[in-house]
Amino acid sequence: MSLSVLLVDDEDLAIERLTTFFQDIEGAEIVGVAHDADGAAEAIERLKPDVVLLDIQMPGRSGMALAADLPIETRPEIIFITAFEHYAPDAFEVEAADYLLKPVRLDRLRQAMTRAIRRYRLRNSAQFDPAEAGQTGRADPGYVRELWVPVAGGATVRVAIEDIDWIEAAKDYVMLHTALRSYLHRISMSRLEQMIDPAQLIRVHRSTFVNPALVSEVRRLGKGLIALALRDGAVVPVGPSYSKEVLARLQGKVS
Repeated sequence: MSLSVLLVDDEDLAIERLTTFFQDIEGAEIVGVAHDADGAAEAIERLKPDVVLLDIQMPGRSGMALAADLPIETRPEIIFITAFEHYAPDAFEVEAADYLLKPVRLDRLRQAMTRAIRRYRLRNSAQFDPAEAGQTGRADPGYVRELWVPVAGGATVRVAIEDIDWIEAAKDYVMLHTALRSYLHRISMSRLEQMIDPAQLIRVHRSTFVNPALVSEVRRLGKGLIALALRDGAVVPVGPSYSKEVLARLQGKVS
């Protein structure tokens, strides 16, 4: 069954680009288009899309404001699209599935849709299987078992290390990707490496940690380079200096 998708952008060229890309994306069908937040709100109410690709800067109300106003219980999966990086913290505070920078690339759109589809299916499954969320067991003594992450409204949420799929650096922050959402957290990669059990998350690049249990395939890119395909659709490059250790940990998954 395909998931229904609503495209929201005030630029016709952006809509055309996305529409063309969706011809190459399986499991998704465009059911509507809107050009501003008010039109998007009406379309969401009428069409009840599963996923909304939402521009942030539009005439009138912003896409960010629209997303924040949608009821959490019925909110579709949101993928923000914008030309500006500085909206990223706000995007993940409203639990966006992903955040794409313009001009959108097909590979990043496909990755974002894979993640949104997986989140949708997990949220709507009759029984949520913790193994599907990437749980890998308890941390060894001396390592942290969770991170406490500030979110919107002054609240702080617990993110269990065993629930993290992968982590990527984002300037002065890191992005903690779990099965159901991503969290922006202010901490350095070097500090994380000291805190996290390497049996649960391995460092595969100076800017990336990965849960080894969720690696579905190790891809050889040529010239000695490799990348990891994860169960959520992400493809993570491995730094040359990390390749030997990563390959040793992931024997049997090399294609």
